[in-house]
Amino acid sequence: MTAPGHAVQPSPLLFFETMNAHVRTEALKAAIELDVFTAIGEGSHTPAALAERCKAAERGMRILCDYLVVIGFLLKEGSEYRLTPDSAMFLDRRSPTCIAAAVIFLGDSQLVDKFKNLAGAVRKGGTLQADGTLAPEHPIWVEFAKGMAPLTALPAELMAKLVGADKGEKWKVLDIAASHGTFGITFARKNPQTEIYAVDWANVLELAKANARKAGLDGRYHTIPGSAFEVQFGTGYDIVLLTNILHHFDVPACETLMKRVHAALKPGGRALTLEFVPNEDRVSPPQAAAFPLTMLASTPAGDAYTFAEYDRMFRNAGFAASELHAIPPSIQHVIVSTKA
Repeated sequence: MTAPGHAVQPSPLLFFETMNAHVRTEALKAAIELDVFTAIGEGSHTPAALAERCKAAERGMRILCDYLVVIGFLLKEGSEYRLTPDSAMFLDRRSPTCIAAAVIFLGDSQLVDKFKNLAGAVRKGGTLQADGTLAPEHPIWVEFAKGMAPLTALPAELMAKLVGADKGEKWKVLDIAASHGTFGITFARKNPQTEIYAVDWANVLELAKANARKAGLDGRYHTIPGSAFEVQFGTGYDIVLLTNILHHFDVPACETLMKRVHAALKPGGRALTLEFVPNEDRVSPPQAAAFPLTMLASTPAGDAYTFAEYDRMFRNAGFAASELHAIPPSIQHVIVSTKA
């Protein structure tokens, strides 16, 4: 707290940290490529040991690991490095919750390059690249499905628990924008009576089907290839999953899709929407509030909507009520909307 009468001294530190933020990204990517976190987890703690294990120069390994200490990914004791709890859980490839593969998508030039002329996107009010990532059969969604599946495992478990997927009821579940299939597969794995109908582009569904086969769900996992705005869903669904799809579209498009979802649900059925949901001030919490910038650069009209905005959309689509649920430690929220 600043003492009365003593103003905080202005500093250019934030400017320089932000302009050099790309260095943090590249350092993390290099460490994952070299398998530094797994090597340390296995017992290679010194620059020399890491250099041998990771097939790199000792000087290079020392400088990289010191930098990773500075930005919070490693700990240092004397001349030895240790993993932080976060790095041990999420970046050591031996961990079942490792998300290192997410760099495939998050670092993909098809996504990153959309920020190269952000000022132009701001002037236009949307992506400068036609439909951006929403173009039919866009190859980036195959990369998303390959790289982001580990990151969705925990939210999928939490969503299934939230609605009692393991209670033994016979459910028909529609998984819209199924991607890697993790969400639908998790529901089916929790309940052997659940049938999954997955919607996504045909090229993406190939990966979802492969993952379903690995999970032993061949006979209970069905696919509906094509656009969620055009394909026939069918009817009688108990649950519809909408995981990270609505933020790609403007309000009219979201309402159009939710009307289709409402029609597909049976009475009493529920739509489960997983999204980044900022507070009403739209600048907190920071992760959800920052997300709209990604939509500005990569989509024609996408955004992150507040719960009040989602509730209004869903009511306009015919839903009787919606409830907002936090699912910590995930930074996202689940909105449960019920059909009367």
